[in-house]
Amino acid sequence: MLAGELYDAGDAELQADAAAARAWMVRYNASLGLPLAERRKLLAEGLGAIGEGATVRPPFHVDYGYNIRLGKGVFLNFNCVILDVVAVTIGDKTQIGPGVQILTADHPRDHATRDAGLEFGRPIHIGRNVWIGGGALILPGVTIGDDAVIGAGSVVTRDVPAGATAFGNPARVKG
Repeated sequence: MLAGELYDAGDAELQADAAAARAWMVRYNASLGLPLAERRKLLAEGLGAIGEGATVRPPFHVDYGYNIRLGKGVFLNFNCVILDVVAVTIGDKTQIGPGVQILTADHPRDHATRDAGLEFGRPIHIGRNVWIGGGALILPGVTIGDDAVIGAGSVVTRDVPAGATAFGNPARVKG
């Protein structure tokens, strides 16, 4: 799975990991009223890495959690979804609006392979100091360069260069 190869999401080990992530999300998503320091401790339990000063406002949803790495000062607003079947890295000081979905999970285009229950993932890398507007979708395999801006509601299907502004469906770099 982590190598981006086909895998069976029904595998017992993956099902156990997903169940552990669901249990963690129940605790984390009930933590909104807790002090920030306590929420950070909970966040560190569920994610692969969390940089100093990173903040994630619940509710927050993940597949596994352990494939997510947040840099220093990252901010994820309410109701973000990260399907982390492979690595998701978010660079320092990146800000992500409410309702953003970061989706590494992908499915074979061949119906017989899909019917067999196989899927795969493609990693997502979001650089430093990026701003992603509310409701945006970041699709599998995308890299967003440092200092880029993604417009609210955009569907990012391709890489976005550093410093660029991209928006729309599909998102296109403003030219």
